[in-house]
Amino acid sequence: MILRKYMSMLGIGSAKIDLQLPKHEYTPGENVTGTFLIEGGTIEQQIKRIECDLVMTTPFSEKEEVIGTSTILSTKVIESEETNRMDFNFQLPEDIPCSAPERTFQFKTRLIFNEGIKSADLDQIIITN
Repeated sequence: MILRKYMSMLGIGSAKIDLQLPKHEYTPGENVTGTFLIEGGTIEQQIKRIECDLVMTTPFSEKEEVIGTSTILSTKVIESEETNRMDFNFQLPEDIPCSAPERTFQFKTRLIFNEGIKSADLDQIIITN
């Protein structure tokens, strides 16, 4: 049991998060809804928070700009092998530029525990008119 605890602290067998979106194309000002799917690892872990940033990336310069952040504070314990779902909502700004070859958007999600390494997920979206 102690070995599993230390392994999860290193990221081996720890809980995972996946942002599930019903679609990947959105318009400026639209409300993005979805679900965080959290799958327990080999031991129980206490969630501290879930952070989800909408990031605009310029691939050629590898520059990133955070457009907005959604944070959910939690004291929930994820049991070993347990699956949980949490609602996700994010309002896109009205003045967000459209996606283009020189500009892409993605949600960067992080599951942060009281002990252990973070779990991360990336989900690209397209902004259209």
